[in-house]
Order: sequence, then C-alpha cells, then structure tokens
Amino acid sequence: MNRLQIPFLPHLTNALIMTSIFSAGNGLLFSATRVLHGMSLSGYAPRVFSKCTKAGVPIYALLFALSFCLLAFLQSSSSSAKVLTYLVDLVTCCQLLNYGFTAFTYWHFHAALKKQGVDRSTLPYTGRFQPYTAYFAMGGTAIMLFFSGYYLFVDGGWDIMWFFLNYGMILFFLLALGGWKIIKKTRYVKPGTADINLGGTKQEIDNYEELLVEREKSIFSKWLGFE
Repeated sequence: MNRLQIPFLPHLTNALIMTSIFSAGNGLLFSATRVLHGMSLSGYAPRVFSKCTKAGVPIYALLFALSFCLLAFLQSSSSSAKVLTYLVDLVTCCQLLNYGFTAFTYWHFHAALKKQGVDRSTLPYTGRFQPYTAYFAMGGTAIMLFFSGYYLFVDGGWDIMWFFLNYGMILFFLLALGGWKIIKKTRYVKPGTADINLGGTKQEIDNYEELLVEREKSIFSKWLGFE
C-alpha cells in the first residue's frame, strides 16, 4: 500500500483490523464469562462465579475472564514479549483442542438425536451437511495438532522447550480428563446414549423461550434487516 502511495489505505486497514480484534475479543470474553458461570451453576467451578448483579451479570466470572487480558502488557518489553509468544503457542493448541472436541461433542449429540428419533428440523438451529462437517472438523483439528511442531523433526530443528509448547497442552488435556474421570468416577457417554432432555431441564428451557418477550428492534436494526 505504501509502494502504491495510497496515503489513507494503510490506516483504514489498521482500523478494520482493530475493530475485528475488538469484536473477536468481546465475543470470546462473553463466551468465557458465560461458560464459567454455567460451570459454577453445574458444580464444575467455584460457587463464587455463579453470583450475579441485579442486572444478571455474573460479575466475578466476568472479572476473572477480564484478568487474562492483563497478559497483553507482556508485549510492552522485548524480553517479556517472548513469554507472550510462548503463551500464544499454548493457547493455539488449546483452541484446536477446543474446536475439535466441540465437533466431537456435536457428533455425540447428532447420534443421540438420530437414535432417539428426534427430527433435527424441529430444532431452532441446525447445521448443514451434518454429521460430515463434524467429521471434517475433528479430522482437520487433529491434523493441525499433529503437524503443529513438524519443524522440530526436520533439518535438526529439535528443541525440547518448543516441543513442550507445541504438544504440552495435549498431555495436560489428557491428564485433566483422566484425573476428572478417576476422581469423580464418571463414565464415557457412548454416541447415541446421551440424555438430550437434560434430566428435565429441556422442558424448562422450552417454557422460558415460549414466555420470552423479544425487545423491539431499533431503527438501525430494522434498516440493516436484522432478524
């Protein structure tokens, strides 16, 4: 862009990147807060994270999720920036595991619907080409995880630290999963056998959605055609 001598385009690109980052960060913060709040309600996280304000905001879960944003200050110096690079590697592996096992969970859900005779068209949200897209997602994330540190095994690039950064999260995940199974004595739920009624909770959710009164759309939303 600079070589083309277009003065405003680099700044416009940076502005668009910043808005994209802010949007992604906002969405991830919301997800992290709500997941932690839900885990607390289910007994999988400390009860303090289930406390909400009068407006329904899980304030302690929000503050805990926000605290991780302070890691961005590691970029302020060259030495601590290396630590941030290490964290990025770990988080990347963690995200791949997250997406892969989300698809894995959906595969179990899809199998339960099919085996228990539930028509997917009756659901409010359905994904196309399922369960094949779930298979594709599981295979894709597995391949990316497996080859994330391929450079360590070619041209004498072996480094024990980077091997841990690329594959250590997989070991941590397996230890956490095995530890939970042993301590809590839980069992693996085979595909098709999951309780999709959530122990009666599904009916409560359906009743809530039937009584929910949607807010009136703003003029801006109507103009953009948001449903």
